[in-house]
Amino acid sequence: MQKLTLKLNDKELEKLNAAEEKKQSEYINLIASENYMSPAVRMALSSVTANKYAEGYPGARYYPGCDEAIDPIERLTQDRALKAMKLSPKVWEVNVQPYSGSPANLEVLGALVKPKGHPDGADTVLGMALPVGGHLTHGHPVSFTGKFFNFVQYGLDTKGIINYDQIEKLAGEHKPRLIICGATAYSQKIDFKRFSEIAKKHGALLMADIAHIAGLVAGGVHPSPFPYCDVVTTTTHKTLRGPRGAMIFARKELMPAINKAVFPGMQGGPHNNNTLAIGVAFGEIMKPAFKTYAKQIVKNASVLAKELKKRNFTLVSGGTQNHLMLIDLQTKSVSGNEAQKILYSAGIIANRNSIPNDPRKPFDPSGIRMGTPALTTRGFKEKEILLVAQWIDEAISDPTAKNCARIKKRVQTLCKKFPPPGF
Repeated sequence: MQKLTLKLNDKELEKLNAAEEKKQSEYINLIASENYMSPAVRMALSSVTANKYAEGYPGARYYPGCDEAIDPIERLTQDRALKAMKLSPKVWEVNVQPYSGSPANLEVLGALVKPKGHPDGADTVLGMALPVGGHLTHGHPVSFTGKFFNFVQYGLDTKGIINYDQIEKLAGEHKPRLIICGATAYSQKIDFKRFSEIAKKHGALLMADIAHIAGLVAGGVHPSPFPYCDVVTTTTHKTLRGPRGAMIFARKELMPAINKAVFPGMQGGPHNNNTLAIGVAFGEIMKPAFKTYAKQIVKNASVLAKELKKRNFTLVSGGTQNHLMLIDLQTKSVSGNEAQKILYSAGIIANRNSIPNDPRKPFDPSGIRMGTPALTTRGFKEKEILLVAQWIDEAISDPTAKNCARIKKRVQTLCKKFPPPGF
């Protein structure tokens, strides 16, 4: 019905949308931050709730007409998010209104940290450096987080593992108000307990950004940050398979300040259709099938990593314990940008990515990042992942147009057997 309506009303854009759907059907998607929503989540996004303004929070809106449906939707979404993460509402609260992960992180900083130029002096925040796997919003200088707040960055040890000893030392030197843990290109499990010990020792609050691993946490295949943290942020897509939004979980005593930072501090009215879609997604997350899915993500990533290593690919930190891996391509004599283009011509999508101590520029780095959430949603298991690894190797080893076209045909044949949900 939605496709027919678009086709009847705007053939030009319908054609482009159809082209995107075709691409998503025919390509192997290894982008670690992407996934496929269920038909129910997609339907929620196009619901009539998108027509309603609802500035404020349930029970305290600035627009009338929210009591009957909009408020109950937001409350139910909050309840489901807490239940999915096994959190007591007596200890934790959650804000489901952030538009995306970057605003969510900035809103936490605005609520809890004194910025640069504050009359009482700026607070210090420790964050993981972008070049070694952190996120822009963990204090990179080009991000507003780095521009407005006083960040000190930490990195990895010589084995490619988070350098907890360095964090301990920096915390002792700078006495941070907040420590941020979490990453966007880190393939190992995060020791939240160690982070908590460091934070408590030096009087800091601890925030985890679990945008990438939230689905693994909910599925029980990655350690949970909640027993150790004061604040946890996450996007709602990636491994959670929801729409593109974000959430901020926080201990109850911190939430009033965070709520004010979200609205009216940084945002206006929430996107109610997105809230509805998040609620639908968390309804799916609490079903047994999601735990099976989360386990398979990790299995598939492990198989892909091991198979690529057999084919002489170098993996940062030696492998993976979650959904993604970061590949150092220097031994393959190809840059990340070149590899990205080669694989795309072979029907495989993966994104270029900097590696620790990368000698190349960020726009054309030495690495490429791969993840298995999207393939797992389509039903790929170990058998199919072995083929994916083989095709990656064949394309990088022989990047001629003829060879890549041959691989692409095989990719398309396999993808037809595993259509995305609702396609």
